Amino acid sequence: MAWIVLILSGMLEAVWAAALAASRGFTRWHPALLFLVSLALSMAGLAWAMKELPTGTAYAVWVGVGATLAVSWGFITGQERATRARVLLLVLLVGSVVGLKAVS
Repeated sequence: MAWIVLILSGMLEAVWAAALAASRGFTRWHPALLFLVSLALSMAGLAWAMKELPTGTAYAVWVGVGATLAVSWGFITGQERATRARVLLLVLLVGSVVGLKAVS
């Protein structure tokens, strides 16, 4: 169960990162509120998962999931270019997260 909560918390990390950018420095109300709620839920899930998982592994997986989804969202929205090198590095990042799960 801790792994499921951790993955969901990592997904929320991508949500709060996108909402933070969309808030334009907290000048837009709805994205700022989404940022605050998703940040709180993401941190709470990470903290809960860390009760059962090693801190380093949990944090690395949380960041890896969030970073992968945030960059992927940038590709989808056209804010970032999806070059071969970037896609390859994201594949390596996902492989590393899967690897951490496999050895835990």
